[in-house]
Amino acid sequence: MKNKASSWWTVDEREAANSDDNPHSPLRPEQRRDTLPLLSLAFGWGFLVTGLLTGGALGKGIPFYPDLLIASFAGNFMNFIIGALVGYIGYKTACNSGLLYRFAYGNMGAYIPILCIALLTIGWQGIVVGAFGFTWAQSFDSPTFYAVAIFAGLLYTVTTYFGVSALEKVSMPSVILLIVVGIYAAWLNIDKVGGWENFIAMSAQKSSLAPISMTEAINLVVGSWIVGAIVMAEYTRFAKKAWVALAIPFVVLIISQWFLQLIGSMGGIVSDTYEFTTYMLQQGFIIGGIGLIAMSLALWTTGDANLYLPVVQTASVFRKPQKLMTVICGLLGTILGLGVYQYFLEWIGLLASLVPPLIGPVIIDYYLINKRRYQAEYLSRLPKWNPVAAVAYLVGASMGYAASQGLVIPGLNWMFPSLLGLLASMLAYFVLFHVAKMSGKTYGVSALNSKVKDKNKDKDKV
Repeated sequence: MKNKASSWWTVDEREAANSDDNPHSPLRPEQRRDTLPLLSLAFGWGFLVTGLLTGGALGKGIPFYPDLLIASFAGNFMNFIIGALVGYIGYKTACNSGLLYRFAYGNMGAYIPILCIALLTIGWQGIVVGAFGFTWAQSFDSPTFYAVAIFAGLLYTVTTYFGVSALEKVSMPSVILLIVVGIYAAWLNIDKVGGWENFIAMSAQKSSLAPISMTEAINLVVGSWIVGAIVMAEYTRFAKKAWVALAIPFVVLIISQWFLQLIGSMGGIVSDTYEFTTYMLQQGFIIGGIGLIAMSLALWTTGDANLYLPVVQTASVFRKPQKLMTVICGLLGTILGLGVYQYFLEWIGLLASLVPPLIGPVIIDYYLINKRRYQAEYLSRLPKWNPVAAVAYLVGASMGYAASQGLVIPGLNWMFPSLLGLLASMLAYFVLFHVAKMSGKTYGVSALNSKVKDKNKDKDKV
């Protein structure tokens, strides 16, 4: 019994090393995955119900053409740029987020971003669990909602328990069905009001009742997927080629999320609900049944992909078995799913201001300061803390949060909070790092690279 209990709580280094997706070290070349399964998984992950929710919210506040199209694309494009920058680092280093944050924040300092992201991604998991329950119950109050939501949470936990190979198997059959159902939902709403011109007129009329600014609309889109953008390394580390690593965030954000936001906005404008299963159920048993199956597959894929994120991150930081963290995070997400789904807009508003600054120090440290020189062997020799990264994050998060609360920042009030927070953390890290360097102090990877340079100089002298 003691041995079994110990193996459950303690990492078996040999077993972890032989797994498909060891969270405790960079992937080996043979652990990389083929292109088609990865891109299919990206599409399924991107087909997250939050796209429908975001689109529905946008449709209530800005006209569909051209404002909503522009806001949706601009927000997704910003997330894509961030996701591509992070994804490329994941591809080059073969490291997950838990390892990447150690390079910039230090071995102990990485607890700050990873715990923050893990809590937020578990919250996302709760949203997907709640969405599954609502899809089948069409209500938040019925016993059916609670029963189905609990079933969904346990289903996601069980399938994620078996790792990335299981996620690929779930995502593959859902891709074609999701595209077909989404296109049908778009046609259904436009046909319902008598064509495109009538739809545009209805959109302009409805959005005038409770208008929102373009800045608010873009920030809403950014907040809906910024967490996914900054943890893109979780999936791009499996890519065998650089273009695949960049294609993954493109598929997720520019294809899947933009498509879903448009579908959700159409439903919100015409049918007063972003949830396409609601108005598809009104078309009869067959159409409604197809809609339910499509949404269930989408949520299953998304639920697995979302749960995989905090599992890998917490397993990496706490040095615990991946299966143990799957059970813990899965149960927490299931419990949250019974209540957090109803507070979606408030949740992503918080994400948009607090999450983007986390990745700022990593981007600057990798691309500008260390010139893409991150070595796997550095992980065991990194210092515990990089105070520059922690301070830079606090600067960015403070500015992003202040802007999200309506506080006017002179000269910057035109910028949406998520971008402001990210840029502030990047600038703060760059400036503070060089200030520290001028005083004779270097941190993180830079300190190790400096030692390597010094050794090489000594060799050259000899």
